Amino acid sequence: MGLFNKKVLLEAPASGVLKPITAVPDDLFSTKAMGDGYAIEPTSDEVFAPVKGTVTSVFPTQHAIGFKTKKEEVLLHIGLDTVSLNGEGFHLTVKEGDTVTPETKIGTVDFDLIKQKGLASDVIVIITKTNKKLTLDVDGNVTAGQTVAHLE
Repeated sequence: MGLFNKKVLLEAPASGVLKPITAVPDDLFSTKAMGDGYAIEPTSDEVFAPVKGTVTSVFPTQHAIGFKTKKEEVLLHIGLDTVSLNGEGFHLTVKEGDTVTPETKIGTVDFDLIKQKGLASDVIVIITKTNKKLTLDVDGNVTAGQTVAHLE
């Protein structure tokens, strides 16, 4: 093992039901075309950072946020096809350049509105550029901020 083989821990960005990225009902995510990751079917409107790092981008429609850790790039994608909402129902409180931890609430999302519009509410965490293997450490119900996966 050694000192240079540290695990990168990944947290739940929302409370809800954890599922592998392969179970997300969208081929762009489930085929890992954008990278490996996982998803949460949320049970609360609060959304938190999935990693300790810096916010690198907040999409104008607020449906996606980019993060940079010391070594990884992570994308948090909220809902499926939610770009079509043009920000409706999203209330993010972070901006590019902010430093965050898994305890940082990055905003709230009206998941009921997303479902009323006929869209999936999955909160998806994608590791966009890595050669490390992602392993889910738990399954089922999780709490925001709980360690749910690691890269090794």
